[in-house]
Amino acid sequence: MIIKSPIITDLRIERLEDLHKLKPIMETSNLKINKSQIARELGVDRRTVGKYIEGFRKSSHRTSSNCLTPHLEIIRELLSDENEQRFYYRRVLWQYLLDNHGYSGSYSNFCYYLNEIPEFRNYFRKRSPNKTGAYIRYETGAGKQAQLDWKESMKLLTTDQGWIEVNIFVLILSYSRYRVYRLSTTRSQNVLFSFLDDAFQTFDGVPEEIVTDNMKTVMDEARTKGSTGKINVKFQQFADDYGFRIQPCIAATPKTKGKVESPMRILDELRAYNGKLSYVGFADLLRWINDRENGKVHSGTGRIPVMYLKKEKDLLHPLPPDSVRDPYQLIDHRVRVDNASLFRYKGCQYSVPPEYIGRDVILQIYDDQIHVYCNTRLIALHDISSIRLNYQEKHYFALAEMTHSFAEENIVERARENLRAIGAVYE
Repeated sequence: MIIKSPIITDLRIERLEDLHKLKPIMETSNLKINKSQIARELGVDRRTVGKYIEGFRKSSHRTSSNCLTPHLEIIRELLSDENEQRFYYRRVLWQYLLDNHGYSGSYSNFCYYLNEIPEFRNYFRKRSPNKTGAYIRYETGAGKQAQLDWKESMKLLTTDQGWIEVNIFVLILSYSRYRVYRLSTTRSQNVLFSFLDDAFQTFDGVPEEIVTDNMKTVMDEARTKGSTGKINVKFQQFADDYGFRIQPCIAATPKTKGKVESPMRILDELRAYNGKLSYVGFADLLRWINDRENGKVHSGTGRIPVMYLKKEKDLLHPLPPDSVRDPYQLIDHRVRVDNASLFRYKGCQYSVPPEYIGRDVILQIYDDQIHVYCNTRLIALHDISSIRLNYQEKHYFALAEMTHSFAEENIVERARENLRAIGAVYE
């Protein structure tokens, strides 16, 4: 048997990794080594010299735990199919852990370690959006432009109303990137007018033009490559009253208003709190996200929007007088529910569920309807009527049960009979 063993022919000691060459010589020739002298020449501790003589090698791979390790079980729970919370983007998960679970690592490290775990990598790969084609980037000057859009039909699980469908109004100034978010259960034109007025008041001025898609509340006919489209008469009147120009995008070209499209992903952060917040809680969370995004450095421009809004304000058109703005604003009317489970509006009475007897409720009037809220919860919806007394059947049934006005066995029949009699009198 021929056994080959390495033979040391070079005794030059220039670095720590060369010290292992001394060990066989020390063992065979009883050579004494001055570790202190070697340590001084190499600029290290003498104990380090001893380790390397014995054959120590520094690992080329890091074996320490990373900042994700303490949160692995939390992440698995959050991303499980059984959880109603949804995380469509890694940044949303990172922000959620940052805000709620004491995570302190950077976003880049978070993504790196997350991608090292197949189950997490596959979770986000399935949810990643499709890549779109090329587009040209452009910028506008201060006060020139704002971009408008809705985050439509987002389903949220609230603790007080169960699953609801909400819409989020977004208006962003193209120069400063300052944005305004507002939450609503409808996208009606009256709500749009009110939100735009509110945003202009927040900006303390009106931009020269608003870029928008072909939403029905703005465009009667969509703008296409071969047609300029047709702007809705009421929206054109609103634009004339506030002094801005309407610039609709060509249909199916969302990148035209990329400044407002890109921040839409941030709003998916709301889904991360499904089942954790009430409707009011989601509205408060949206305001907090709004302030956070306006107060941090924008990744595209490198500017802080709230700081640059101060510069942009001077170049915005002034707000129109209150006499022009008032018709476009949604006014809250506070009323008291009486012992008959009714409230009064313009000489007529309307019903609410009887558990709100004696409480104050808020009325918002738009789309020819009365929206009745208690602590921001929609509790009743009535068409505006000329009839003096307007009971909804379900409210009257509940009131009859509460007051024990009829025998249990025929409560529905007697209640309907009474409603017909009331209708005959008050119509």
